[in-house]
Amino acid sequence: MAFPRFTPRQLCAFVAVADVGSFAKAGERMSLSASAVSQLVSELEVSTGFRLFDRTTRSVAVSPAGREFYSSVKSVLAHMELAEATADDIRNRAAGIVRVAAPLILASTVLPAAIRAYRACQPKVLVRIRDATVENLVDLVKSATVDLAVGPDQAVIADIARFDLFQSAWVLWFPPSSPLADYREISWVQLRQYPLVVAGRDYERTISLTQAEYVETGQITPIDIVDNISTAFGMAAEDLALTIAPAYVGVLGRRFGLVSRPIVRPEVQRQVCLYHSSRRGISPAAEGFREHLIRWLTRNGFPPE
Repeated sequence: MAFPRFTPRQLCAFVAVADVGSFAKAGERMSLSASAVSQLVSELEVSTGFRLFDRTTRSVAVSPAGREFYSSVKSVLAHMELAEATADDIRNRAAGIVRVAAPLILASTVLPAAIRAYRACQPKVLVRIRDATVENLVDLVKSATVDLAVGPDQAVIADIARFDLFQSAWVLWFPPSSPLADYREISWVQLRQYPLVVAGRDYERTISLTQAEYVETGQITPIDIVDNISTAFGMAAEDLALTIAPAYVGVLGRRFGLVSRPIVRPEVQRQVCLYHSSRRGISPAAEGFREHLIRWLTRNGFPPE
């Protein structure tokens, strides 16, 4: 593509003189002297190859060729102003698209609330949620499918940065009619007496932390493993089995009418983290939402009780 033969300042000078009919008044508009404006217009006339104004000692009028040229110049300047405004928005983190991956619970409860709060101050930023499995979070960031990922702690490679957001204790969820409602807390040893349904394979690492020193004999073995925590909650609500999940999923657990009790001896914490690429720079919009999410979680008391 060939470079334009004229500059934005020359175009602005032409439009200013055409609008006010005077080099002196155009200079006032542009904070330039009348002679400087006249020079810009003369340079533009050389570049275009035709006269833009019919000049007399008393007046300046747009020439027929200048009138034809005027609308195109106005359009160019309008697009340049739009580009400048867009650049300002991007620089100030006020525009752009941010793609965030998260597991089901965070994607359906925490992120929508955080996005609504962000939209109030940055309405031009579009934050898109991609629900994903815990195991895929880091890969989605690595492949640049998403800008950010929020979820349980996962091993990361050198190209991925991880920021700890909050911790949440693993708790037991069951219907209020269960005899366990009389307990203030439940030990991991006690769980061997009850049917347990878990969501995903992540429970294996969690339960392994409770073995050896704390569980003398026998291993906690779930009767079923489902893909989504909502399925586990549904089964628990029908008293088919108990389920374990971090306390922060309580927003969804209570919608199923479930109650929870802390699991102790030991108390196991789930670390929730934020991931992004450390090799590629994230966009200003993504950086802005990242900082907002950290502040919003702290301000709203995460993890919730």
